[in-house]
Amino acid sequence: MKKQGILNSDISRVLSYLGHTDTIAIGDCGLPIPEETERIDLALKFGVPSFMETLKAVSEDMAIEKIVLAEEIKEQNPEVLRQIEALFAEKETGFTVEFVTHTELKKQTKECKAVIRTGETTPYANIILQAACIFA
Repeated sequence: MKKQGILNSDISRVLSYLGHTDTIAIGDCGLPIPEETERIDLALKFGVPSFMETLKAVSEDMAIEKIVLAEEIKEQNPEVLRQIEALFAEKETGFTVEFVTHTELKKQTKECKAVIRTGETTPYANIILQAACIFA
């Protein structure tokens, strides 16, 4: 049995399969997930687990070089945006942030290895994480 890290077997498996530039998404409970993309559904009830709880756990187990957010989060959910910025500022790792329209973010989920669905109910609490290379 694992001693630490992500205990969810599906998330752990997907993270171990990722190669450099592969992507996964973490979304609120309303984010549509394309049929061709693996769905890892963590939602238990509204708000549980939260988007930020899930993002923190995944980011502790994944090397990330880029994040993609919906432009709309700036106006519609500045608190979650602030929390995302604070989380990645703490990590002090080099990564880029890209803002796209929510429509474009939803299109990009088709290319993700998986989408993790949370119980989050705040608007635009969705992110795409691009895997970094873990060696020089």
